[in-house]
Amino acid sequence: MPQKLTAAPVLHPNLRLAWSGHHLFGPGKADLLEGIAATGSIAQAASRMKMSYMKAWLLIQHLEKRIRTPLVQKSRGGKKGGGAALTPAGQALLAAYRAIEADCQRAAKKHLRTIAKHIQVH
Repeated sequence: MPQKLTAAPVLHPNLRLAWSGHHLFGPGKADLLEGIAATGSIAQAASRMKMSYMKAWLLIQHLEKRIRTPLVQKSRGGKKGGGAALTPAGQALLAAYRAIEADCQRAAKKHLRTIAKHIQVH
């Protein structure tokens, strides 16, 4: 017989930004940019997220194409290897997105508690 969990469900809004009806930015891309900022590497950020470097790079390219500004600055390899960093625009986008997430969480807190009361945890 499966054990019954007694912990209350923890709910949070899942924020996705769309532009003209097209998905632009969400938690995955935010996590990718955050990983690049933390590691200084697209490859390491992708690895942390269990995705290929190519997929990560394509996500960045797609995003940059849509917003028409560079978000990640790559540096080529050498003796110390290459690296990557967020541009000021990339830092601003990530910071604004995380701030919106926090604002949404605060605004939704009461309503999320109401919803959580009606969820049966097994």
